[in-house]
Amino acid sequence: MHTREEKLEAFGRLLDVLDRLRVECPWDRKQTNESLRPNTIEETFELCDALMKDDMQGICKELGDVLMHVCFYALIGQEKGDFDVADVCNKQADKLIFRHPHVYGKEKADTAEQVLQNWEQIKLKEKDGNKTVLSGVPTALPSIIKAYRIQEKARNVGFDWEDRTDVWKKVREELDELEAELEKGDKMRSAHELGDFLFATINAARLYHLNPDNALEHTNQKFIRRFNYVEQHSIRIGKPLTEMTLQEMDQLWEEAKALEKEE
Repeated sequence: MHTREEKLEAFGRLLDVLDRLRVECPWDRKQTNESLRPNTIEETFELCDALMKDDMQGICKELGDVLMHVCFYALIGQEKGDFDVADVCNKQADKLIFRHPHVYGKEKADTAEQVLQNWEQIKLKEKDGNKTVLSGVPTALPSIIKAYRIQEKARNVGFDWEDRTDVWKKVREELDELEAELEKGDKMRSAHELGDFLFATINAARLYHLNPDNALEHTNQKFIRRFNYVEQHSIRIGKPLTEMTLQEMDQLWEEAKALEKEE
């Protein structure tokens, strides 16, 4: 691993490269906050993919792409005279110190749970912090992640189930209400009840320390692997999926599952 001096030198080298590209490269020269935003979203998702796969080389590469975007936005801020990368780093360091009084101050927190319980109150005290407990949840978050964060923030101020096993009653209640509305054929009410059921299920996952977004992505990847197996074998036997019976596809699906178990 590199020394601290080597790390600082590498960071400085990246800043030097960006400074030059901003002047000499026609593409880099024309970029704005707005034009970079879609690329930043894409790079963030690519990093998430690498993290889910635990691909260390991929993580390293994608972290570089995300870091480049952070530095690029800071460079644009510098050009406008609003802030530079030093301001970004210092503000983040100040925030971390303020939010960790159990490390930098006299507060006590021996467990991660105790840290989280203090977290929201600390953020409410910040000069530019959240005005309400839930105001810190970004509106643009994907719905599953947003629901999880809402529930976490409510939990941090004591609004939570006293006994986590009680959540299953709520999950079953919401499922029953969803099924009832589906039987009635009321599409709008069914959609509302589906949202309630998903929210309750996400709450259950949180209470049992499972991340629903990660869990769903693992299932997505599992379905892709198995469906790709079915499709590839349909090509091998010369029979398109559209011409196969459901029973034939199910048989290939079970083969894919069996192969996963062997691995």
